[in-house]
Amino acid sequence: MDYFTIATVLIFLSAIFGYINVRFLKLPNSIGLMLITIVFTLVIFAISGFDDTLLNAEKYIITHIDFRTVLMDVMLSFLLYAGALHTNFEQLKVQRWPVFAFATLGVLVSTFLVGTAMYYTLNVVGLPIDFVHCLLFGALISPTDPIAVLGILKKAGVPKKLETKIVGESLFNDGVGVVVFLTIFQIASFGSSEMGASDIFKLFGQEVIGGLVLGLLLGWITFRLMKSIDDYDIEVIITLAAVMTGTVIAHQLHLSAPLAMVTAGLIVGNDKVRNAAMSETTETYVDKFWELLDILLNTILFVLIGMEILVLTIQLNYFIAGLIAIPVVLACRYLSLLLPINFFRKKLDFVPNTNIIMTWGGLRGGISIALALGLTAEMHRDLFLVITYVVVVFSILVQGLTVEKLVKRLSHAN
Repeated sequence: MDYFTIATVLIFLSAIFGYINVRFLKLPNSIGLMLITIVFTLVIFAISGFDDTLLNAEKYIITHIDFRTVLMDVMLSFLLYAGALHTNFEQLKVQRWPVFAFATLGVLVSTFLVGTAMYYTLNVVGLPIDFVHCLLFGALISPTDPIAVLGILKKAGVPKKLETKIVGESLFNDGVGVVVFLTIFQIASFGSSEMGASDIFKLFGQEVIGGLVLGLLLGWITFRLMKSIDDYDIEVIITLAAVMTGTVIAHQLHLSAPLAMVTAGLIVGNDKVRNAAMSETTETYVDKFWELLDILLNTILFVLIGMEILVLTIQLNYFIAGLIAIPVVLACRYLSLLLPINFFRKKLDFVPNTNIIMTWGGLRGGISIALALGLTAEMHRDLFLVITYVVVVFSILVQGLTVEKLVKRLSHAN
């Protein structure tokens, strides 16, 4: 089975599952697609007792796709650019400081809290794990997933000011979270003696600051090119070229491609840039193109997440650890948001119960799974992959389905 056939099967399944969801389940696409794929996979498991043809075919597909590479090196740049392109820049500008605090301080605090809590929790359940490896789990599970968040919050009725905070945080904390993960990964691989504070700051600065600068440059070049012509076909291609070229440059220079794409997308999507560089026709085509690409990649991504159940190591104590991790991760997120929210509440008009809604609405998704897949056997990859998968499935299915009800209940209570 070649890559074209694999891609064809994935798009076929995405189309069929998407149709079933829209026609019958009527759930948000990300939730519906993942739920249907998990059920589909479990049914195939059951059928395999009589005929394992379908199971072997699905296993072949998922084992011949490097999920981490496909998501982190290919899909993520397009998805983040599309998300940033349609984010309200003016609202984000007003909320820039709390968003910055959530995406940096919040991720760092959550990483430490989750890592510490899981270190003691896993020891209690008979799974003694080194502290640094627990910190790795904290780093990969702390960033909220912009792909999951963007798709679900749009339909959840979250107040715009709060939606901007959650979406803005998820767009930026993804890049920060990956850098934190890579830093701890280096320490876990080579030891703290091999990687000093200067090395950590250098890595962090190069990835984060370099990514932001690259994004600013890409956004400015895209703006200048689009402003100089009026041809919607070429202008759409320019935006596509910016994402693809920028991603390649970021990887070559070891910069944060996610942060670069978010920054570039926010610049190009800014109303002032749109008015100055795009005609009404161009704006329509650019928006529709990226909206369609966003939907296509999202459907494939959540089908892949559902299929990833096939790579899990089925052990009862691993799943128990995953179930325990759910409240641990939620509690740590709540605590990590306390300081920034209490600090900025005095200066900005915060929606009541912001902390609760941000905790429950901060969904985890494919990025966490991709990072978990990047762990080595010595870092307890199988254990943390199962824990991550359990947390992600709960996050998308349970939190994603109930965040709208939570928002309505809290708004009525106030």
